[in-house]
Amino acid sequence: MYSRNVSFKLKAKSAAEFTSILEGLVIPLLRRQKGFEDEISFIAPERNEAMAISLWDKKEDAEAYDRKTYPDVLKVLPRD
Repeated sequence: MYSRNVSFKLKAKSAAEFTSILEGLVIPLLRRQKGFEDEISFIAPERNEAMAISLWDKKEDAEAYDRKTYPDVLKVLPRD
């Protein structure tokens, strides 16, 4: 098993929006990826930070997601 860790700096008071995007868009997309097993997310709204850990069967599967699909995920996340 392989894990992929991503941390985010959130805008103030955007934890609920981040959670909605993660549950509504990102996790369904991850479930369609080869080798994806699970996602664990941590949000610290008082510090405006979040961390997402995705679990994969193989390192190659996580790397393929990072190259091919993750850039599209970044496009749906709100920016300043």
